[in-house]
Amino acid sequence: MQELLKTAFHRAIPSGNQIAATAVHNALANHAGDEAWIRQNFSNLVEHVQIDAYQEYLAAEQSAGSKALSDVLLPIIGEHATAKQSVDAMGQYFYALDRFFLGLTQGRRPRAGKAFELLIRELFVRLRYPFSAQPIIGGNSQPDFVLPSIEYFRRNPPDAIIFTVKRTLRERWRQIVTEGTRGLGFFLATIDEKIADRDLEAMLESRIHIVVPTRIKTLRPDYEAAVNVITFEHFFQYYLDPAMQRWRAAGVVL
Repeated sequence: MQELLKTAFHRAIPSGNQIAATAVHNALANHAGDEAWIRQNFSNLVEHVQIDAYQEYLAAEQSAGSKALSDVLLPIIGEHATAKQSVDAMGQYFYALDRFFLGLTQGRRPRAGKAFELLIRELFVRLRYPFSAQPIIGGNSQPDFVLPSIEYFRRNPPDAIIFTVKRTLRERWRQIVTEGTRGLGFFLATIDEKIADRDLEAMLESRIHIVVPTRIKTLRPDYEAAVNVITFEHFFQYYLDPAMQRWRAAGVVL
């Protein structure tokens, strides 16, 4: 029963890519082709679109869950069953239903993290920044993006940009930084407002830039004072856009 419900649910729910793309499309509205506006408002877009994407997911989850329950339970209970028969049947499959709903609850947090990554990817595409997604580098490290490409990274790693995305960090940032990525242009985007001071210092020692929305940068004095905590707009202006000029001059990108 649990597997039938899970299969029916995943068949009915839109993919994470579709949900993220819909949220970005709705947020951009009259600015879809305005790259300058998107770049200038990237911080606000990151904060608001990921919230909208999560709300989109919850609505899709409710619809898909309802359809899964209908598709799986109705043939068992019977379309014309009485209320008592329906309740009795649900009681009979209580543990399968419990596991199904628990799986939905446990899946929301990783899906929210994935939506954040997909949001950044969608906005990078809108701004026509070239990248390789989820490449393997440094043995077993797999950042979300390498710009301009994994091929260029392999030829000239000091001039490539490694950009990865985590909604919240805690201690997990250590897992994504290996010896193979140290000393390169490593940027970690997050909306985490509670990074500990010791982690800010440790990331500075590891030459990691933390990229956050403007509101979060100004929220805490230690974020504001940390030289390696920058906004998305700062990242574009002082790191990615100058790199794009170099890559174009070298014929790496058009």
